[in-house]
This record gives sequence, structure tokens and C-alpha cells, in this order.
Amino acid sequence: MATKHILIIPGDGIGPEVTTWGKAVLEQIAANFGHEFTFNHALMGHAAIEATGNPLPNETLEKARKSDAILFGAVGHAKYDNDPSLKVRPEQGLLKIRKELGLYANLRPILLFDELLDASSLKPEILKGTDILFFRELTGDVYFGEKTRSEDRNTASDLMIYHRYEIERIARKAYKAARLRRHKLCSVDKANVLESSRLWRETVQEIAKEYPDVETEHMFIDNAAMQLVKNPKKFDVVLTANLFGDILTDEASQIAGSMGMLASASVGDGTGFFEPIHGSAHDITGKNLANPLASILSVALMLEIGFGLKEEAKTVTQAVEQILKKGYRTSDIANSKDDVTKVLGTEQIGQKILEQLQQTVSI
Repeated sequence: MATKHILIIPGDGIGPEVTTWGKAVLEQIAANFGHEFTFNHALMGHAAIEATGNPLPNETLEKARKSDAILFGAVGHAKYDNDPSLKVRPEQGLLKIRKELGLYANLRPILLFDELLDASSLKPEILKGTDILFFRELTGDVYFGEKTRSEDRNTASDLMIYHRYEIERIARKAYKAARLRRHKLCSVDKANVLESSRLWRETVQEIAKEYPDVETEHMFIDNAAMQLVKNPKKFDVVLTANLFGDILTDEASQIAGSMGMLASASVGDGTGFFEPIHGSAHDITGKNLANPLASILSVALMLEIGFGLKEEAKTVTQAVEQILKKGYRTSDIANSKDDVTKVLGTEQIGQKILEQLQQTVSI
């Protein structure tokens, strides 16, 4: 395989802590399998605003375009949450890089490790056997529609806008994935109320004709949110719009036990963007409490989806599984039944993963 150039954007809060271990895993995989990865670093989010005044500096965007894949941490800071009037915000960098790189499909696998069944707030018998792959559209919806505020500041609006081609391209990606899984796809919308959702459903119905071997179900967002906690095993591939996908996948983090366990891949037709779904978590920044496993599992997605290295990706996922089987946890996925001596910090559990990968190559 040719050398792969990877851009690391640590971002804010715990982002630098978790991406450190994502990079370390990539380096270990390169050593195990004889690959060559090069690394570059760039700023985005609050860190970039502090340094340059811009949440996505031109230098970062230029580096991103020249990379084969991007490993990202998180963006955000409490100062922006507490002051909605601020015009320049960390999240603007994330939205812009998605738009500029054409990253229209966000893949979020809900990967449930049996060892973490008790870490969820849901009953183990409801969870066991759950395996969901979300396809969230990333470049349309209210996040990118026109935003207005009246002169007296008492009225606001956000335009929820979709174009047919945006729905078509992500629908086809979702259907292709369903063909490689259980041949089931659930499209989530609010077509009983929203015109943009009526276009969504109409378009998905047309695309479904191209994939007659995939069973298609349409579900309203409110019902989908309920079914996700009532019977998560009913879902296979879930296809949905930007706003609904943002909410549903955060809800689904409880299935996996913690946001610290969920990886994601944002892809289009070029460079892929791989990140944990958790936020910047400034309340635990620098305390060695962050869970790096989602960042490490994002590396597995990069290897498989970005580079086509399925065996390498499987090795990373199995290393995480083995560490969990040995009883090691971070505090966010630990419970009263766990051995407290095996509840580790960011650095310690990251090192355990590396040791597991090193054992794999030596066997």
C-alpha cells in the first residue's frame, strides 16, 4: 500500500488527549503490518479562534485537502455555550470543513460490546444483539439553511432545506451498506409535518426501487426515538437527515454504554474525516479521565472505510474487545460490579490497547 498521509486535528478540550492514542494505534498498526503513515497537525475550533481568530484557518483547510484521511478530536468551549451572542464559534469550523470537503455522509456504527451491557442505562436483555449503522446526512438541513433574527431580537428562524440530489447520494450509500448487512433499512423523517421530510421520503421511496433486495421501512422521528430505546435490535441501517441524526445517535450512545465508546466516519467522494461523537468535555480536560476508545475505534473506521484495510481494522476492534474482556474500564463505562483497580485513566487504558496490539503481532 502506498504511503497514507493523515492529518490530525486535535481540536478542543479532551480532543488532544484522545487523538494522542488514536495516533499511537495507527503507528502500532503501521509497525504490525508494514504500512507507512505520515502525520501532520492542524488547528480547528476554539483553539484556532484563540490563535488566529478563525475556527477553520485556511492553512488547516489546505492541509485537509492534501490528506488521505483526517483524525479529529472535538470542538467546543463553555464560553460559547454561555454566550449565544458570540458570532464566531468553534462549531463553525466543523460545519465548514464538512461542506468544503464534501463530507455528506456520517456513518455511526452502534457497536455493542457484551462486556458493557451493564454500563448502559437500558436493560441488558433489551440491548444484547444490537448492531445498528446510522447514516446521517451532513451538508443540508437547518445547520446550513438561512438563519434570521428580527430587528427587535424577539423572533428567529432557521431554514430547513434539502435538495433532492443530497438525499439521493446518501440514500444510495445507505442502501449499499444494507446489502452487506441484514438487508434492512429504516428511513427516519417527519413527513407528516415537514415539507423537507416529504421530499426526503419521496426521494428515498424512489431510490428504494433500485435495491429491491433491501427491506425498507419509513418511520417518524418521534417514533424512532422511542423504538431506539424500546427495541434497538429491530434496527439495522438507519438513514436520516442532519438534525434528526444528530439527536438519534446521541441517544444511541446509551446503547453502547457511553459516548466515549462511539466512533464515526464522515465521508463523501474524497478525503474521509474520522472522529469520536463525544464533545470537548472541558470539565474533565487534563484530568486523565477521558475515554480514548471512541477515538481508537474511529481509527478502525479509518483503516477500513478510508484505506480498505479490513484486517487491520478488525485487529484494532479486537484489541478493544480483549481489553474490555480483561475487565479494564474508564470511569464513564465502569459500574459497581467492576474491579475498581481496573478502572483506568486515559493514558493507562490507551497503553493497554497498545500492549494488546503488540501481543497480537508477536503471537
